[in-house]
Amino acid sequence: MMKIGVVSKRAGVSVGTLRYYEKLGLVQPLQRSENGYRYYDKNVIQRILFIRKAQALQFSLADIKQILTIREQGYPACAKVKELLNQKIYQLNIQIQQLNEFRVELEQYQTRWSERPLDQPESLILCSLIDEVQNYTREHLLTSFN
Repeated sequence: MMKIGVVSKRAGVSVGTLRYYEKLGLVQPLQRSENGYRYYDKNVIQRILFIRKAQALQFSLADIKQILTIREQGYPACAKVKELLNQKIYQLNIQIQQLNEFRVELEQYQTRWSERPLDQPESLILCSLIDEVQNYTREHLLTSFN
């Protein structure tokens, strides 16, 4: 049995992180003493390392909770991991497409603005280039949400 400080050091996470994991139901102390000390068994280190590795793959704590719950219910967790991984790849592909489209848009501005003269400092407009983008962006944002 280990106190929270020992678990924290061995797992390489803060005590606050362990308390947060407990609050979310990701880890549970084996028992609590009358004075409130948390005592964990040795398996908690493996569980925390699992959580950290899953986070390194960009799984959210909610995703991890689903995986752990499935395992606790006696089902194989890897099926859920594969499902979540497929969802992540799908979302990344969408983001990559959006970023590529945005890069093209920025390159178009770069080309259009490359020979454009600078605004005069006494002008009331801070930067006519940005003013141009703001009008487009507002229209673009409105059409993006419809």
